[in-house]
Amino acid sequence: MSFGPLPSQLCLLSSLSQKDIGDKVRFLGCVTSYSTESGVLTLQYRGSEDRQLTFASVDVNLVLQSLKAEQTRVGEWVNVIGYVTSTDSKKLGDTNPVVEVQATLLWSAGPLNLEKYEASVQALDGEES
Repeated sequence: MSFGPLPSQLCLLSSLSQKDIGDKVRFLGCVTSYSTESGVLTLQYRGSEDRQLTFASVDVNLVLQSLKAEQTRVGEWVNVIGYVTSTDSKKLGDTNPVVEVQATLLWSAGPLNLEKYEASVQALDGEES
């Protein structure tokens, strides 16, 4: 019996819309915008097999004290751990799905190889199925 918090589920940003509200997730995304007024960071990711862009609207208000300026810069890749708060069929520009996430932890990804990242996540996903 565990009394600690549930572990996060590592997934691709493009698969967030398949998660349930309340699921704890970990994913990678590229910053496309940041609103200082609302404390919302917009991330995108298009994997090699994805036909369309998927966006995550990430509420960072709980992590503002540890958030660094470079983590909100457009083009920066960041890792997020948080809870899915909405999987509505909301669209950005009427074409791209948007999933809302409440961040509990966010950090810069640093140098990365997207192909290796995708392969690793997909291999883990295959093990869990």
